[in-house]
Amino acid sequence: MVAPTQTPQTSALPYESQTQALARDLLAATQEKKNLLAQMRDQMRWDDKIMDFAMGNPGLKVQLFRFIDALPALRSKPEIARHLQEYLSAEEVELPGALKGLLNFTNPDSVPGQIAATTVAPAVETLAYRYISGESIDKAIKAIERMRKDKLAFTMDLLGEAVITEAEAEAYLQRYLDLMEQLSQAAKTWKPVEAIDTADGKPLPKVQVSVKLTAFYSQFDPLDAQGSRAKVSAHIRTLLRRAQELGVAVHFDMEQYRYKTLTLAILKDLLMEAEFRQRDDIGVTLQAYLRDSYNDLKDLVLWAKNRGTPVTVRLVKGAYWDQETIIARQNGWPSPVYSQKVSTDANFERMTRLLLENHLYLYGAIGSHNVRSQAHAMAVAEDLAIPRRHIEFQVLYGMADKLAKVMANKGYRVRVYTPFGELIPGMSYLIRRLLENTANSSFLRQNQDEVPVEQLLAVPAFAPEDELDDHGTPPSPPPPFPNAPDTDFAIATQRTEAAAALKAVHSQLGQHYNPIINGEAVDTEATADSVNPSKPTALVGTLGLASQDQADAAIAAAKAAFPAWAATPAKDRGAILRRAADIMTARRHELNAWMVYEVGKPLGQADPEVSEAIDFCRYYADEMERLDAGYAYDYPGETNRYRYFPRGIAVVISPWNFPLAIATGMTVAALVTGNCTILKPAENSAVIAAKIAEILIEAGMPPGVFQYLPARGSTVGAHLVQHPDVHMIAFTGSREVGCRIYADAAQWRPGQRHLKRVVAEMGGKNAIIIDESADLDQAVQGVVYSAFGYSGQKCSACSRTIVVASVYDTFVRRLIEATRSLHVGDAAQPSTKVGPVIDANAQAKIKDYIAKGKAEATLALEMPAPDTGYFVGPTVFTDVAPDAVIAQEEIFGPVLAVIKAQDFDQALAIANDTDYGLTGGLYSRTPSHIDRVQTEFAVGNLYINRGIAGAIVSRQPFGGFKMSGVGSKAGGPDYLLQFLEPRHVSENVQRQGFAPIEGMD
Repeated sequence: MVAPTQTPQTSALPYESQTQALARDLLAATQEKKNLLAQMRDQMRWDDKIMDFAMGNPGLKVQLFRFIDALPALRSKPEIARHLQEYLSAEEVELPGALKGLLNFTNPDSVPGQIAATTVAPAVETLAYRYISGESIDKAIKAIERMRKDKLAFTMDLLGEAVITEAEAEAYLQRYLDLMEQLSQAAKTWKPVEAIDTADGKPLPKVQVSVKLTAFYSQFDPLDAQGSRAKVSAHIRTLLRRAQELGVAVHFDMEQYRYKTLTLAILKDLLMEAEFRQRDDIGVTLQAYLRDSYNDLKDLVLWAKNRGTPVTVRLVKGAYWDQETIIARQNGWPSPVYSQKVSTDANFERMTRLLLENHLYLYGAIGSHNVRSQAHAMAVAEDLAIPRRHIEFQVLYGMADKLAKVMANKGYRVRVYTPFGELIPGMSYLIRRLLENTANSSFLRQNQDEVPVEQLLAVPAFAPEDELDDHGTPPSPPPPFPNAPDTDFAIATQRTEAAAALKAVHSQLGQHYNPIINGEAVDTEATADSVNPSKPTALVGTLGLASQDQADAAIAAAKAAFPAWAATPAKDRGAILRRAADIMTARRHELNAWMVYEVGKPLGQADPEVSEAIDFCRYYADEMERLDAGYAYDYPGETNRYRYFPRGIAVVISPWNFPLAIATGMTVAALVTGNCTILKPAENSAVIAAKIAEILIEAGMPPGVFQYLPARGSTVGAHLVQHPDVHMIAFTGSREVGCRIYADAAQWRPGQRHLKRVVAEMGGKNAIIIDESADLDQAVQGVVYSAFGYSGQKCSACSRTIVVASVYDTFVRRLIEATRSLHVGDAAQPSTKVGPVIDANAQAKIKDYIAKGKAEATLALEMPAPDTGYFVGPTVFTDVAPDAVIAQEEIFGPVLAVIKAQDFDQALAIANDTDYGLTGGLYSRTPSHIDRVQTEFAVGNLYINRGIAGAIVSRQPFGGFKMSGVGSKAGGPDYLLQFLEPRHVSENVQRQGFAPIEGMD
């Protein structure tokens, strides 16, 4: 976070004089100097050196923390030594002398390498257990008992709550039930400590636990608010009932912003139930770095007044600032967090006043390591004479220890947030603590750096950029191309609008759609039905199928319209595309609904496709204007001009799996470059293509320039490809059809005066490699999404996962359970993660491949699926041979082959051993592996430590090679060149020995 800018102290502010006095008192008590012996001892500790190195060098800090993140996954000293050297030998890292000496080895297996591993690994573990109370409950209880001797209460957090399977969610609940039982048993032997075990003459629970709602349900998703609410609430009730039996207090933590609103809604409803309404031993958390947190607190006050029994509000500043900022910028959403640390501090004090001034309805738990923040709360509490039961102060285990003891000694109830658990699941928590301790804006860092007291304790005020509104965006350089933001379904109004669109579109199903030729809808003799693959008896629309004669009429109209369209200025053509983008933006929810019904694409998968279609319109408009400027190469006496011209007539043959985005992208690329274009969509997504036609015509596309031609691919489609007046074909679909189009287009036919250009994308057999250093939480989630998103019906889908042997069994076990946790069903249901496949033929073909897989590999999972539509349950095969049929042939469905590799070299070789070269992925925290795949993994789109589906226009131009297709990448700077013919003009400007000279009149 940006370093704070403080405003001058203002004594007139409420509670300010007392805040200053208390803060200076606390600060003086916590700034005792270490004696010389302690300083010398600390200088010898490597865990302290790691922190010093991180604070002194930003480049080293990044690499050091990345190494620490990977460390728990490393299984041997040579592995540790190799990773240490790879991370810290990066060019941007300036190493201190101690680390240079430690890394001075050539072989990780050598004695110096072993020494480096033996030195650093224990130091990191020691560092971790500064912030984590222990890896076992016994050690955690000992830590609690030490804190109680210092009159410190605790709340226990169980690390590893990021669940990705329903089995893990059930285990999480059981672990907390066991934890409460164990702590309650231990508490029976604890001597009473009046300062923390009683308040205002009444006993307080000795035991408190902190939990996170998302850990109760692996598919927790704001888009499925009702389903998530039902699953989570059932587990919370079980937890709260047992907690009451044991006399344990329960506090609910807050996580990422996207879960905040649903989390609060669930807890508010649950705690109003008669069974829990009288409980005052329950708490919720609010994060002051969120722009809307003050309003959330005001709502909680009103709710608590209605409830009648207080709950505790833990007020913290927030631990995910960097993540929230990045997510907002990546998605083009308003940032939910304040851009400046000083604004968070100001909001924290504002919320503290509101919370404590309403202490009759909400108990306050002030969580901060900032002396001023805590002193401000104390000042308010003293001024209002708040009873002891109604307020406490909190710190994190291992941070601000002195502050905690000082506050406790002054008679305040202080609680320590105390995580415990194994290091691997606790690593993300450790990294957050390290980031907090080393951030320039951190109070602890500034205090350590001996920033002047006046600056440390100055009144925080909102930074100007944070005062603009409640949903500003942190200042950052504008992106080269601003992508359309996806819908944020965490916002309730967006969910409501999406539901309304589904209902509205449902009432429009069953209409008839005819071809549009030369601006007119024309009747046809042949028709076809488009049905909902989730419910094949439900008609989406009836299509008029164009005949060969009508196709000839469309070509004739395009030929007639071409001269005028080619002469239309590029900026005017681009303006039509931008209007089309605006119309799509306005109709986003409606377009989503059409995809849900016609191709069975769940809402969360459909929405990014609308964004992509919008981006194609705007990006290609920009690109054409750039290309239209041409290039000039002038020399004395001559001018040289290099310019681009349209080819002529383009036929676009679009697929059903991305019926809006790909159809729009290929079509508008052809149109904006000046080509007259005929869109022949896949028959089972032609209603969505009709909507594209509506939008382009409404945007101003002239008759004959664009024409919509639903037709049989085997007859009329083939005729369009072979027609001598067609100049180019843009195709996305199967390898079989693509190769046939490529061959047919290459044949010269009478009357043809050009060679046809073919742009074809023909699928993939995409692999994700999981190596021994991978973050398996990330890897499992990324593979599941990439393999089973839209039922595996993406050309970019992961159909092979290649796993290094040392993590194979662990990965497979979690993969199977994560897949088992997916809900298979009607695409219109918000809980659905895996919908239907497109039609009966696809369903039968996929089932044939599953049968082959059963004969050549181990069936690890075959999910049941509804029999009401074209469903195939997610299927996972393990122990798959690299040359097996299911490992080599494209299966356009939810079937995943898991292949074991002995090491990374073999994994990479297996990944490359395929006819295709579209997408690929790697999950790894080994720098050399990350470097190697960038040159050695033969794919057009490579994704590292993320899913491999979902390319974004401009940021991730999409397309492959080998048998995955021919042509340049869609959404990239070269794509439009395929639709253009370059021409060069050179003119001799000399006349009778003289020539114009630049700069002369």
